[in-house]
Amino acid sequence: MPDARTELVLAVRRALGHARAAAQHRLETIEEELAAAEQHLKRVRRAAEQVPQRAGAHRDQRLATLTERYQQRIAQVAGEAGAAATAVAPGAAMAGWPDWRPTPAGRTEAPGMARIGCTGVTGSPTVPALVPLLDDGHVALDGDDRIGCDAVVATLLLRALGRAVPGAVRLTGYDPEQLGGGLAGFAPLAGPRLLTFVGPGGLGRHLDDLVDDIRRINETVLAGEYRSLRELAASTGRRPEPWRIAVLLGSPGEELSRHERAQLDRITRAGAACGVHLVVRGVELRAGPTVTTVSVSAGTARVSGYPALPVRLDPPPPAELITRTCRDIAGTISAGPVPAVFGDLLPQREWTEDATGGLTAPVGDSPQGRPVAVTLSDYPPHALIGGPSGTGKTNLIYAWIGALAARYSPTELEFYLLDFKEGVSFARFAPGRRDPSFLPHVRLVGVNVNTDREFGLALLHFLGAELRRRADAAKRHEVTKLAELRAEDPQGRWPRIVAVIDEFQVLLAGNDALASEAATLLEDLARRGRSQGIHLILASQDVSGIQALWGRTALIAQFALRIALPKARRILPETNNAADGLPRHHAVVNAESGAIEANRVVRIPAASDRDTWHELQHRLWRRRPEGLSPPRLFDGDAVPRLTEAPDYLALAGTDGGPREPVALLGETIDVRAGSARLALSRSPGRNLAVLGTRADEACALLDSAARSLVRQYPAGTARFDLACLDRDAEAAARDLHAALPAGTGLYDLDTLPGLLADTGDRLAADDPGRPARPHFLVLYAVDAAATRLTAKFDGRSGLDRLRRILHIGPERHTHVLGWWRGVARMRDDLGGVGSRTDQIGAWVALDVQGTELGPPLYPRAGGPAWYPRPWRALFFDRTVHRNAEVIIPYGPS
Repeated sequence: MPDARTELVLAVRRALGHARAAAQHRLETIEEELAAAEQHLKRVRRAAEQVPQRAGAHRDQRLATLTERYQQRIAQVAGEAGAAATAVAPGAAMAGWPDWRPTPAGRTEAPGMARIGCTGVTGSPTVPALVPLLDDGHVALDGDDRIGCDAVVATLLLRALGRAVPGAVRLTGYDPEQLGGGLAGFAPLAGPRLLTFVGPGGLGRHLDDLVDDIRRINETVLAGEYRSLRELAASTGRRPEPWRIAVLLGSPGEELSRHERAQLDRITRAGAACGVHLVVRGVELRAGPTVTTVSVSAGTARVSGYPALPVRLDPPPPAELITRTCRDIAGTISAGPVPAVFGDLLPQREWTEDATGGLTAPVGDSPQGRPVAVTLSDYPPHALIGGPSGTGKTNLIYAWIGALAARYSPTELEFYLLDFKEGVSFARFAPGRRDPSFLPHVRLVGVNVNTDREFGLALLHFLGAELRRRADAAKRHEVTKLAELRAEDPQGRWPRIVAVIDEFQVLLAGNDALASEAATLLEDLARRGRSQGIHLILASQDVSGIQALWGRTALIAQFALRIALPKARRILPETNNAADGLPRHHAVVNAESGAIEANRVVRIPAASDRDTWHELQHRLWRRRPEGLSPPRLFDGDAVPRLTEAPDYLALAGTDGGPREPVALLGETIDVRAGSARLALSRSPGRNLAVLGTRADEACALLDSAARSLVRQYPAGTARFDLACLDRDAEAAARDLHAALPAGTGLYDLDTLPGLLADTGDRLAADDPGRPARPHFLVLYAVDAAATRLTAKFDGRSGLDRLRRILHIGPERHTHVLGWWRGVARMRDDLGGVGSRTDQIGAWVALDVQGTELGPPLYPRAGGPAWYPRPWRALFFDRTVHRNAEVIIPYGPS
């Protein structure tokens, strides 16, 4: 059952229809009354002239009274008629030429009748003379005034063009006498094929084409559901077919063949309901309810609807007005057809669909105006979208997401959205600073990740883990498909998942380990995801050179649903070139892996407009389930802050401090917004080395680590000391020193040896089984002290003391968080080439090439597959990692 809003819309549409019909009926009645009043006035005047002269005074008074009375009545009727005429012929259908401009009718509004002049006798109030045409009938002109007939034709055509959106009226001209000269002013419409001419001898073929159009519209567009295109447009707000006006300017004495007469009669009877109309002169139309005859003579006309009233014809529209209007229409059409309407994709009632069998929603409408739905299910399970830049790929994704989100609730459907191109196309689905709303179905939004392929890989790992979880649940319930699992476990939460990866080729670009791993994960998801309700939508501007994808036939075969935008390449097979000639705002939808016979042309709505989208998103957001958390937003251009990290906010001090403190270093590049954590337990090697020359990032790493440690210790339960040996780091060191507990030492190049000596002495005196309170040494650019630390201090160099602290300190809860400005410099401080680096259990590399990080720092030969880039770091903890992971250091506090 339709909801209250739908019922209200239908009621308003019915009321508008009744009002228009009433206004038109009132206009016809008033015109009859006006004609009767004028005839009666004439009779009164004639009778008065026959009264004998002896009754002159009484006669004159009586005549004046009757004349005044009937003139008032005529003025009243004329006023009512003018108001009624304005109602049924608004805007461009009525306006005079000096102020005339196009005023296209609304989506559910009828175009109305067209004014050709004014009715009424000389000296009496005038009433607009209207002629029905669009959606109403046909016009036949006759009479001896050829110029007047041509003026009526031009008036009708220009008013029809002005009451329709550009391209919604198509004209054809049959003019064997002047060879199209009678429609010369409309010639600019010939460019976009809105005006075509029929040559001499082509009338029969032209009438056949019009009859075929009427038959097709009745069979495929109206299809028994509606009686006319007017009714369809009023009910649905869509008009899938243009109006077709055939202007037939026959030659004097031209005879029609029997076949031509029969076809003309068919058009006369059935054409108006299908938007096919005739405007004829010199060609006989049989009288009927849809035919209006206009007889023109000496600048006046008689119209069959109100033959008693003479019509003073309006002057013909200025030639420059016709030409300018037609050029504007042609220019609009040349810019491309208008898109469909996003609201047409939305259901009358939201969140009523069940995703058990799949996800079905329209992405646009067909050339016949009917919604074209696409499905993601067991078949087809996944979709591939392609189109060059500017063809509307992102807009198509918006339309599809909106249509799905309006039909399926967040318990039925979840989205994971990733955009590898530079930009924030998907950011609107997540909360922003000015707008807290978000699309309730979206669980992940990744933007500006064109340099963070690791995040795409993380998404594939996450989906793979979810696939295994669902497969395990299916095994427990002894089923194989998501639909069966939902039936066996109705209390479980098993929504269908749609992962959209825009510009996915970035993830697979290159011939490296990451691309190979991503392709393998994609293939597994594409092959097994269909049965567990995990669907992939991959989009790209150009996929012609992606060897990692097209070299895997088993992978590409899973993407049976193909959507090709204009000029798309390799989305459809080479033998299927349906996308080559597509206009703007259109796409080819093919659910059979590109088979030509499965092509469907779709007109895509404008869904990317922020205001249009926000209306839907806010409405769904207000209906979101209670307790639903916002989606994870990963912005590759944003620098995360420690104080906003969930893991930092969850840290809390305990009496005596934690048994195993954790230093937070940065944000992991993962689906869940986690922190890169370094556990500083009482185990050998629990020290951190920050490697690289980027001072701001190195300082930020040390700052985050120290602040997160402080948060875990009540005052006085842990000791912190800082040493800064680089001028570029002095400001950062002072800021951190101010944030650390009172009593924290701040050392420089001259005082660092004393700190190391004191710390070494304390460690020697400590009982390893019962260490003193935790001690954290934060050393900025420690390699700068190499020369100073080689000097002997009580018989031992400072480097020896540093090595001993690194070696035995962690077991006594003393940990070094040090920054070395190069891998070679750190190795020199640890004993030179060939020395062991076991005392460095974890490291974070900044602008260091992967080849510099080989054994013994990194267990694998050749080092990790890593290339440095701004505000990214490579983190490796030998007690946790098998492979190093890329992290984003937290920004300065």
